[in-house]
Amino acid sequence: MSIDSILTLVLGAVILLMTVTVHEVAHGAVAFIRGDRTAEQMGRLTLNPFRHIDLFWTVLFPLMLFISTAGRFVIGMAKPVPVNFSNLYRPKRDMIWVALAGPVANIVFAQLLLLALRLTGYPLFLIGIYFNLGLAVFNLIPIPPLDGSRIVAGLLPRPLDRDYLRIEPYGFLIILLLYFTGALYALVIPGVNLLAVFLGVPQIHL
Repeated sequence: MSIDSILTLVLGAVILLMTVTVHEVAHGAVAFIRGDRTAEQMGRLTLNPFRHIDLFWTVLFPLMLFISTAGRFVIGMAKPVPVNFSNLYRPKRDMIWVALAGPVANIVFAQLLLLALRLTGYPLFLIGIYFNLGLAVFNLIPIPPLDGSRIVAGLLPRPLDRDYLRIEPYGFLIILLLYFTGALYALVIPGVNLLAVFLGVPQIHL
């Protein structure tokens, strides 16, 4: 393997790890601002990616997507930052802000990668942009425990919010079903392409 290939792999891994790390730290930071110190107490308010790695979501799931799309589309996640919503100043409303923080952080990170792309012309930064946009859109799908479900729960009146979140134990299976049926791409790619137009980068065509 050439030095260029090694450097590409290393930089790609750094971008992937920082993408999921920034997402989770943003959740924890907003929760901290709004009164919950759980993430801080558990050492999760750190940009050290090794504190956030999850075997399935950070390693196996991105690898599955990479193989199934021949390297054209990859998203992944980190181990969710713990948030005790009952500690928030206004739990229902603040739940929405905490949930939105992760996707917003990824869109901001995508803009930083866009700057790096324009300065260097290095195509790996474009892949990093797609990864960040994909993670932002994926997490906005309203399937517990994804961020979109927290937003929906924050908007629903009680007790509908609790009834809705009771499907969380099955969320993992629902996401896998969407992946294996191809429906996941139908949900995520249009959102990614919409944000790509906003940033002025090419759209994805699988």
